[in-house]
Amino acid sequence: MIVERAYAHVYDPDPDAWPWTVPCVRQFLAEGLRFRAPVTFLVGENGSGKSTLVEALAEGFGLDSYGGSADWKYATSRGKSVLGERVRFDAAPRGRRMIGSRAARKGFFLRAETALDALERESLDPDSRSHGEGFLAAFREKFVVPGLYVLDEPEAALSFSSCLELLGHIDQLVASGGQVVCATHSPLLTALPGADIVQVGAGGMDRVRWADLELVDHWRRYLADPQAYLRHIVG
Repeated sequence: MIVERAYAHVYDPDPDAWPWTVPCVRQFLAEGLRFRAPVTFLVGENGSGKSTLVEALAEGFGLDSYGGSADWKYATSRGKSVLGERVRFDAAPRGRRMIGSRAARKGFFLRAETALDALERESLDPDSRSHGEGFLAAFREKFVVPGLYVLDEPEAALSFSSCLELLGHIDQLVASGGQVVCATHSPLLTALPGADIVQVGAGGMDRVRWADLELVDHWRRYLADPQAYLRHIVG
């Protein structure tokens, strides 16, 4: 583990202004987020705030919000988000030096929508391979040393078998002392043994078991009887 808890202090936030209107962000301000395992998955519908949280966590750790490794210091002119600039961490023993020294910090932020640019900056030549292969190249070459690795919907470019390969990389990474925080819609990724799963929604954040995730229930029902869903959508 690199960090044990993330939190942010915002004095008198405007309750009608984004991102303070997002339930999980309000809960984060009130309680922080404690990490109970080396891998934490944030799961929720589009608009639930999970990507807002993971971006802020990456920024708070010093990773470029545009994506990339800790060796890159803000490849874009965009400043930190209003939440990200306020995020702080309680370090685990292994992570105290990283929190205290930028030179010692290791990690990577991979977000689906800016991944190709980030991979090009990392000299991974994304134009010479498929989108999914570019993602896997990052996992193979950059997710190798202990650090904080933040992922925003990495399954977007991956096939079923590639998602399984990603799980193998994550497992090896945490075995070497790394830590992963991942926003995802994938029932495959969230099934990783020992992972902590936080479901994000209208009620804020709740820890749930994999079998109790709403997305797992929906996929199970859909695969068992697609027409039960499709009859409400297609003519």
